[in-house]
Amino acid sequence: MRARCYVETWPLRTSFVISRGARTSAQVVVVELTAAGRSGVGECTPYPRYGESVQSVLAQLESVLPEVEAGLDREQLQALMPAGAARNALDCALADWESSAVTSPATGRRCTGPRSLNTVQTLVIDTPERMSRAAEAAVADGVRVLKLKLDDRQVLERVMAVRRAAPEAQLVIDANEAWSPGNLVERCQSLAQLGVAMLEQPLPAGEDEFLASFSHPLPICADESCHTRGDLSRLRGRYEMINIKLDKTGGITEALALAEAGQAAGFALMLGCMLCTSRAIRAAWPLGEKVRFRDLDGPTWLARDVVPPLRFAGGRVYWD
Repeated sequence: MRARCYVETWPLRTSFVISRGARTSAQVVVVELTAAGRSGVGECTPYPRYGESVQSVLAQLESVLPEVEAGLDREQLQALMPAGAARNALDCALADWESSAVTSPATGRRCTGPRSLNTVQTLVIDTPERMSRAAEAAVADGVRVLKLKLDDRQVLERVMAVRRAAPEAQLVIDANEAWSPGNLVERCQSLAQLGVAMLEQPLPAGEDEFLASFSHPLPICADESCHTRGDLSRLRGRYEMINIKLDKTGGITEALALAEAGQAAGFALMLGCMLCTSRAIRAAWPLGEKVRFRDLDGPTWLARDVVPPLRFAGGRVYWD
């Protein structure tokens, strides 16, 4: 098997603003594998929040590519590399290479699951007025689930503005660890009264024990607090849901195992993504029917996408 890895930079169509700051481009690391006349590709998005950079991910990958070329398989990979972006790119490339042996005139190459999935559409942090207009435009395009990125300011003002603009839409909130325990109970009550369906990661990972101290009026989802199956026991009593992202689990292999273990432990499931191309969403497709919420809109923020891209329309993503 021949293997290589490289970096791509994808400009965004508009600034992507969350509680940690703003981004105007997405940098991804790609792994390509070729063997037996077939190819496989995997993609990851290094995330500084988890101590990753493009350089560190490339170094991780380059250190193991010789073993991949010598025949390393996905099971061996789980023990060789830690969970994270680097393992994700390689694990998904191996899975993609395996699936490339299966083709069908009816469904085309590599589509595992339905031909389309519904997805949330993210609204980034902005003024209440601008978030309201963004919500209005999204629901006019057929979006039915909106995910609001929020920091610790104007929380209720922003949510109420979006609710007025999209009274029928389902709302989920992502605080990206930006809140504190001080007013969390009261804030959760207010969000529940506004019909918010779920709150994602309000407190910093490692400082979320306060979540076990009160009865949640709406489900709370672990994102930064949940990477692999090893985190599940610590999350009981604090969260009702876990957000599965391949860049956290270290690939589709652990992601599928986490989904099974999470459900068995009583957690509802969400499928998420980073800023990424359609390659990364295709890699996560096998999880699509296993989850309650799908946040797969990463490619919609790009000024251009890989060819061929997935198609996003009316709050759904189509394999096409």
